[in-house]
Amino acid sequence: VNIRSFNSQNLANTAWAFAKVGRSDKELFNALAKAGTADIQNFNSQDLANTVWAFAKVGREDKELFDAMANAIPASIRNFNSQNLGNTAWALVHVTRDFFPQREDLLHAI
Repeated sequence: VNIRSFNSQNLANTAWAFAKVGRSDKELFNALAKAGTADIQNFNSQDLANTVWAFAKVGREDKELFDAMANAIPASIRNFNSQNLGNTAWALVHVTRDFFPQREDLLHAI
């Protein structure tokens, strides 16, 4: 599979599906993080929520991806539905504060 050809929905859905079944393949999540960071401007609210949830669920903390999400989530927060808000809040609570200092600000925004 060539992840470079994935759009934002493909990236988010792939991360979500692997996390849902408890698979945290390091190479896959590294590739998803790199591609997601490069394409973050195209992520909609569901893509953002699913991706942050998936990475938190499998314990993958990618600094560049989470920094990009820290900028993208506030800009999209008004488009989040209740499921997106819940998943994002759950994810932020499960990400280490030292790794992701912006999490407190994002939690307050939610």
